Amino acid sequence: MPRAAALRPEQVPAASQPALDAFTKNIGFTPNMMATFAASPIAFNAWATLLGSLSKALDVKTRDSIGLAVSEVNGCDYCLTVHSFTAEHMAKLSADDIILARKNDANRDAAIQFARKVIETRGHVSDADLKAVRDAG
Repeated sequence: MPRAAALRPEQVPAASQPALDAFTKNIGFTPNMMATFAASPIAFNAWATLLGSLSKALDVKTRDSIGLAVSEVNGCDYCLTVHSFTAEHMAKLSADDIILARKNDANRDAAIQFARKVIETRGHVSDADLKAVRDAG
């Protein structure tokens, strides 16, 4: 049994509701992870703000590709399913497009490889890793 349960809509704290509604509207459903995370308005809204800021720095295809790569490294089937769904529906990427996007865009590939290194090394990336992603743009 999980330690925390996904909240039903009527259980979501009022302070979490606007951000949760925005996510639901954007992706077309409410992932259980978000419905659970929404129980802590401070943490949930901080996370939502971070994602909003990242959306200004990275395009949707790159963000979804990074989400897929991190889910693969973590071996999380749930996250992989959610990121596959959002990549297909938000970034308008087919399964083949997802694979091709990683191989045909040097900047996106550099971002994905860097994200993998961060996860695999638990944040202990080398100066060379950081330089490579910065040099790629």
